[in-house]
Amino acid sequence: MSTLSPSPPDDTWALGDLTVTRVGYGAMQLAGPWVMGPPADRDGAIAVLRETVDLGITHIDTSDAYGPRITNQLIREALHPYPESLRIATKVGAARDEQGGWPTARRPDQLRRQVEENLESLGVDALDLVHLRLGNAEGPQAGSIAEAFETLVELQSQGVIGHLGVSNATAEQVVEAQGIAPIVSVQNMFNLAHRHDDGLIDRLALERIAYVPFFPLGGFSPVQSSALSAVATRLDVAPTSVALAWLLHRSPNILLIPGTSSITHLRENVAAARLSLAEEDLAELDEIGRE
Repeated sequence: MSTLSPSPPDDTWALGDLTVTRVGYGAMQLAGPWVMGPPADRDGAIAVLRETVDLGITHIDTSDAYGPRITNQLIREALHPYPESLRIATKVGAARDEQGGWPTARRPDQLRRQVEENLESLGVDALDLVHLRLGNAEGPQAGSIAEAFETLVELQSQGVIGHLGVSNATAEQVVEAQGIAPIVSVQNMFNLAHRHDDGLIDRLALERIAYVPFFPLGGFSPVQSSALSAVATRLDVAPTSVALAWLLHRSPNILLIPGTSSITHLRENVAAARLSLAEEDLAELDEIGRE
């Protein structure tokens, strides 16, 4: 039987000159259904954000497109003025339509406006980290990112962006971005069942660049596997704890941003960082992505 502590791990990672806990928090689920509109329980959302900081988490991931503008407003209401150690990462490159879709918005004027909106809604003079969201709702899409990424580099030179990253990117687009300006993180879909970025993760680890998996538990279709259930039963923990712990074991440059609107689930997610997986556990779990 495993014993889990609600304390965050001692592990940290450097995003440029920003130090963050490897276990962070993703704010997407604080908005209403399908990431549209306000939460049903606004006080509960505020409580989750405050508990996040109380647990020692120093990395919150958000976007002004969530809601839209809802999660950033909640973060500001709950945590402003922000603790000195807290780092907030956001994303630009996508808008929302009335049907809840995610149309691309990567023209220079659109990106500048999104950065301004993030600054305003978060109540800051500069954004710690901005990811350029690429591709579309179906996943990464090939193509040059130069014009869009250079726009963010220009804003970085003006002092309103601290560090840059890319999200929903192909490996080739990561290389293209690096040829334009330094990046500190890549945010792509990755979990036990979706392992297409294995090679990219290993390369980024050598370069000391963070890899931040979104949908670390499978997103709207949670990871389900007999092997995952077997390991979780053997360790007497929830399958979600095992799935998150596996990601932390996978590579030292992986940072977690699991989202939840529940304090109980938040504590469970943080506790997963204390879960130790034996070699036989890891070997069994590694087979899931090859099933």
